[in-house]
Amino acid sequence: MEKLSIIKIGGNIIEDETSLNNFLKLFSKLKGNKILVHGGGKKATFIASKLGIESKMVNGRRITNAKTLEVITMVYGGLVNKNVVAKLQALQTNAIGLTGADINSIQSNKRPVKEVDFGFVGDVKKVANHSIDKLIKADFTPVFCAITHDGNGQLLNTNADTIASTIAVAMSKIYNTSIYYCFELNGVLEDFNDKTSVIQQINTEKYQNLLAKNIITDGMIPKIDNCFDALHNGVQKVHIGNTAMFTKENTNFTTITL
Repeated sequence: MEKLSIIKIGGNIIEDETSLNNFLKLFSKLKGNKILVHGGGKKATFIASKLGIESKMVNGRRITNAKTLEVITMVYGGLVNKNVVAKLQALQTNAIGLTGADINSIQSNKRPVKEVDFGFVGDVKKVANHSIDKLIKADFTPVFCAITHDGNGQLLNTNADTIASTIAVAMSKIYNTSIYYCFELNGVLEDFNDKTSVIQQINTEKYQNLLAKNIITDGMIPKIDNCFDALHNGVQKVHIGNTAMFTKENTNFTTITL
């Protein structure tokens, strides 16, 4: 199988023009097949506030009412996505910007109301891996924003980490897939107050030890659990770190395997 890299970038990279430009230069030089996934939550919150729309979060997840969905669609699918695509074109990477509705690539179910009504939030149901593969085979680089659809005309706000992992799992039927979660830290840290204390290798056994010692806690647990879920469903490796992951001289990031 050919290799395919799925890279997800977080809000701090998107927010900072210099960081974004530096990342995209590295991304454009990455050899082989690749897909980029991005969010844009901080920018959406900022623009929503300018429009007098309050942003409500529960457990780090955005409550998405109809007005919020309009802002998210404008920011994720428009402002951020097209800005990234234009910058990649300037770097000779023939990118194509997508929501999950484009080429029917990612369908979701609207999240059912339990303790919290998240509104127009989607949980991924189906990824059209062969349609996405047609774009890759045509030498396009897909750039997905954090929006999917329900197949009945409704757009849905969807977690970008989840989109990256579900795309990777679906594409693993066709490619040898790896995920890169790219954010501001060097990787998963042994000591959060020491930004150099990167745990470079985590497998199932090591993860259980880290949990038992309370080294990995709180919000990092569901993130790592999602990584192992992807690995159990066909993904080869998951990498977590900052943009330096994409430079040959850097090895100080986290790689998760079974």
